[in-house]
Amino acid sequence: MLELRPTCENCNKLLPPDSTEAMICSFECTFCRDCVQNVLENVCPNCGGGLVARPVRPKNNLKNSNFLGKYPAGERVVYKPVDSTAHRAFCEAIKHLPPEQR
Repeated sequence: MLELRPTCENCNKLLPPDSTEAMICSFECTFCRDCVQNVLENVCPNCGGGLVARPVRPKNNLKNSNFLGKYPAGERVVYKPVDSTAHRAFCEAIKHLPPEQR
């Protein structure tokens, strides 16, 4: 089950469970769309993978009690702003590769 972290790891922008601005990597590192596009160049600073839109968990019990009321979003804030110079150097060699080839 996805943790649905509440903020962007880079800029600390609030990303509530229904946010369409939240993006994640396969390790659930969470960033806002603006940081992914303008700072990270779609390269996760923690693993080098790509980032995709985070799914939205239903607010209402539509089926089988799989909803926010039973499975609330996480509260753990991970805030570790990216060193843009170091990240640029890190992603320079891999950003042109599709995430599935990294």
